[in-house]
Order: sequence, then C-alpha cells, then structure tokens
Amino acid sequence: MRKILFSALLLAVVAIGLLHLFTSGDFIFYHNIYRRLSYFPIVLGGLWFGVAGGLGIAVLSSIAFIPHVLLYVGHGPQAYLSELMEIVLYLAAGLLVGVISGRQTRLRERYQQLSEKLQASYVRLHDETAQLIEAETRLAAAQKFSALGKLSASLAHEIKNPLASIKGTAEILRDEFPRDHPKREFVDILFKETGRLHDTVEEILHYSKGRPQEREEATEPLVAVARHVGALLERQLREKQVRFILPENGEAQHLLVESAKFSQVLLNLCLNALDAVLPGGQIWLLVENGADGGWRIAVCDDGPGVPEAEKERIFEPFYSGKAGGTGLGLLISRKIVESYGGSLLVTDHPGGGACFEILLPAKNGAGLGQAG
Repeated sequence: MRKILFSALLLAVVAIGLLHLFTSGDFIFYHNIYRRLSYFPIVLGGLWFGVAGGLGIAVLSSIAFIPHVLLYVGHGPQAYLSELMEIVLYLAAGLLVGVISGRQTRLRERYQQLSEKLQASYVRLHDETAQLIEAETRLAAAQKFSALGKLSASLAHEIKNPLASIKGTAEILRDEFPRDHPKREFVDILFKETGRLHDTVEEILHYSKGRPQEREEATEPLVAVARHVGALLERQLREKQVRFILPENGEAQHLLVESAKFSQVLLNLCLNALDAVLPGGQIWLLVENGADGGWRIAVCDDGPGVPEAEKERIFEPFYSGKAGGTGLGLLISRKIVESYGGSLLVTDHPGGGACFEILLPAKNGAGLGQAG
C-alpha cells in the first residue's frame, strides 16, 4: 500500500512538471496554478512518509520545476530569483510537514504502547480479581465447613445417648418378632439403620477429636445393598408410583462393597432421582464390569435431566436445586466414592433423564471385592 501511494505521488510530480514544460511561458496564470499544485504531493508525502517523504517529494518537485525556472533566466535576476524562492518554499514545506507528521507518528506509537500496557494490566488485574474471588469463595466454604463440623460434633454428642436408647428398643422389638413374622423385615431395617447411624455418630466424634476412627466395615453384594435402599424408600416410591428396578445381571451379585457407606451413596442418589422423576416414572440401577477390571455403577432416571451448566455445580458444597436442600448429599457421596479411588459424575441418559455414574477401579483393598 505504501508503494502504491508513493508511486501516485511520483506520477503527480511528473504530471505537474510536464505541465510546466509544455505550457508556454506567456501563460503566467496557468504556471501559478501548477506550482501551487506541487504543494499537494509535498504535503501528502510529509504526512504519509515523514521527513524523508516530505523532503524527497519536495526535491523531486523542485527538479520538475527547474524547466519552468529556466524560462525566466533572461528576464533579469528578480524574475528568476522569485521562481527559485518557490523551490526553497517547497523544501521548507516538505521539512515542516514531515517533522510534524513524525511527531504525531511517535505520539501515536507511544499511545499504542501505553494502550497495550494498560490492556495487559487490565487482563492481569482481571485474573488476580478472579483468583481473589475464588479464594474468598473457598474461605467462605471453609468457614461454613468449620462451623458445620463444630455443629455436627455437638449434635453427634447430643444424639448419641437417645440413639443408644432407640437401638436398645429395636433389639427388644426384634426379639418380640420371630423371623417368619411379616413385620420382622421392618424391625430388621430399623435395627440396621440405627446401627449405621450409631457408627456415623461415632465416626463424627472421632473426627472432631482429630483422630479418624479405624474399623473394618462389613461387606455385602451390591444388589443386597440396593435392595436395602429400595426397602428404605418403599413408602416414597409407592406414594409417587415410581418403579425402582434392580439389575438382573450377575455383576451386581459379584461386586462386594462396604454396606454402610454404599448405602449412604445409593440412598443419596436415589433420593435425588425420586425428586426429579414425575409420578409413574422409573429409577433403575445398572452395574457393569469393565474390561480393565473396574466397575461402573449407575443410578438412572427418566426425569428432565440435569442442565449442562449445573453438572459440576451440583457437586459444590451448599449448592442445591431443591427447596430446603442442604447441598451436601452429592458432595458427601462423591467424597465416599473418591475414597475408593473412583469418581462420581452425572451424564445424560440416551432416552432422557440423568445418570449418576460411579466409576470404581479394580479391587484396591478399600472394601471393594468380587465374590468367589
């Protein structure tokens, strides 16, 4: 583009020189117009190309003006000296415009550099602000967890004594119902859940004292744990007319899990699915053995599914899409799954709805195993 502009200026200078050359010296009016036209390419040269461009075009314009000056050599010194002064003005105009243009160019470059520095500072400030907001968010969550931990320890201490009374009552009731009694199943559920709650309270108290409780948990086939969760949710399932479908393949029988912890995980996932589905909907459990020896356990439903923007947020502490929800169920479930080296994530079910997938590695000595 610069070459095209410079070529255009050269053509203008040559054209003006030719006009001077082929116009008779008697036509003074026309020559006055031509020499004033020469200022246009000189000024443009200075504006576009700085001092070098302004002086260069001025020199070329002066050369093109020489044939016209020669016409006045025989008319006395005053005539041709006046024409020579025009050449001096050409050079002065080219120099002056070039200097001014150069200063403007340097100022523009300086402002450009300043603008780039300001832009970089803005980006850095934006990043630092985002990091500060994230740190404040984490600090607020940590403070909430700290307060929640203290409250949990206090509640666990208060719950412990009445829970022992409930457990003792459940033992008495269990003795009153023989194994073939139709109500014995519900008494067994009461006794088992009371025991699980007692173990949870003890674990909270140990954590609050800074020393996690180490104990060996009983393992059961996953399908047995799923049946137990289905029994706990029987009333809610019946009221909403929702079907809870257990896996029919043998993998669910072969996978052994720690019953207490996986009951909590499956219960949290099934409660969320139960809230999501419409009356008459379905919830089903899938269990698959991977080629690498790992396991895929999925709790799926035919509800509306989880929006893409919330697929990670629902695992954040205290975030809940349900009125009255604590926002801790999925977080606790993910922590339990991660303690086995696995992961918990939500995906879309091909037929509509959501699937909460538990991906577990092969047996790692953390309560996972396969029945012989």
